[in-house]
Amino acid sequence: MTTRNPRLLSLEQLRVQITEGHVDTVVVAFTDMQGRLQGKRLHAAYFLDVVVHQGTEGCNYLLSVDVDMNTVDGYAMSSWEKGYGDMEFAIDFDTIRRLDHLPATVMVQCDLVWLDHAPVVQSPRTILKAQVDKAAAAGFAALAGTELEFILFDTTYEQAWRDNYQGLPAANQYNVDYSIVGTTRVEPLLREIRNTMYAAGMNVEGAKGECNFGQHEIGFLYDDVVVTADNHAVYKTAAKEIAAQHGKALTFMAKYDEREGNSCHIHLSLRGTDGSIAFWEDGARSAVYDQFIAGILATMRDFTLLYAPNINSYKRFADGSFAPTTVAWGLDNRTCAVRLVGHGPSARLENRVPGGDTNPYLSLAAMLGGGLYGIEHQLELEPEQTGNAYASGKPKVPTTLREARDAFHGSAIARAVLGDDVVDHYTNMADVELKAFDAAVTDWELRRGFERM
Repeated sequence: MTTRNPRLLSLEQLRVQITEGHVDTVVVAFTDMQGRLQGKRLHAAYFLDVVVHQGTEGCNYLLSVDVDMNTVDGYAMSSWEKGYGDMEFAIDFDTIRRLDHLPATVMVQCDLVWLDHAPVVQSPRTILKAQVDKAAAAGFAALAGTELEFILFDTTYEQAWRDNYQGLPAANQYNVDYSIVGTTRVEPLLREIRNTMYAAGMNVEGAKGECNFGQHEIGFLYDDVVVTADNHAVYKTAAKEIAAQHGKALTFMAKYDEREGNSCHIHLSLRGTDGSIAFWEDGARSAVYDQFIAGILATMRDFTLLYAPNINSYKRFADGSFAPTTVAWGLDNRTCAVRLVGHGPSARLENRVPGGDTNPYLSLAAMLGGGLYGIEHQLELEPEQTGNAYASGKPKVPTTLREARDAFHGSAIARAVLGDDVVDHYTNMADVELKAFDAAVTDWELRRGFERM
């Protein structure tokens, strides 16, 4: 099993850092529905003197707004009628980390609880922890790694806004997949991100170029699923902040243009709670492994909303794009939604459905919940997909947010695995996005229809 990263700070180490004047700012943050870090910057002395003992709060609308932070209707947990009260930020003191790209700053992550200390069940971190608890009750612990791609531009975020995000100059002018020259072009930024994240308590593997112009990936070693999700959220925020400090902008959106989209391939495996290998037995895949894969496949369509939560997410699913379109599994087959890699202790599955815009807590909760469903019901694994899964005739991954929303909302399995409160909450999130998109007039419509229609 994994152990706590030694580069993370204990509360006592933080106390020393603050007392000696090395730290003056503590960022208290949680991850919202959209996968973004939200929270407060606290003066370090106030954090030690008050917040450590008494906690701190924030408005419960933070889990019931759209991406523009507009209050919207339809959420049971928060509304005008309920007065938009507070939630408590329940600090996880195991997550204190340095943020070397910001002066004298550390970050600590938190869970969300109500003022009576009951958990906010709609919180992404709580949703994942609920599945972790189910796994533990069944004798398992889950390990995961996320492979997150981004596209880098030679422009600032402010200029990109003024340019309406059109015609932005990519940091590379050609496909730099595995290119050393291509990554050297932007190595000052990549290096700072890698080293900053290492200092922040992440085990960095490396960086490589990807297919789209200016597209890159920085990889991190696998860890406990909650730790991986925590690290993922911190990395996405810090990468944007560091890019801005370099006068550049990067995006994790699933599909920026008509070329290759940004993926977030997620690797996951189980261990016994005693550290034993769960996915391999007598030189081959174990029955538990096959049942786990079968559960993920059986719930793939119902849970796609948690893997692909935005309108834009579905533009990425295209035949021949290395993004999956069919619900299939294969051995080291990148045309499948689920790719099996490794053997023995390294045996794991790779879910290729999530894009760069996924919320890691929700994706991991869906994978873990679906896999555990397969184990509980001893589902039989269908035959392996060999060859091109795009042309296999297998069932399709949902192709629109509306299709995914309907599958999730009507899923008896989703309600059994995640609970009605979670399903209804994230169905409403999809409804909010669909309503906003349906009301928007796009650039595509203007180009097609302004003069010629």
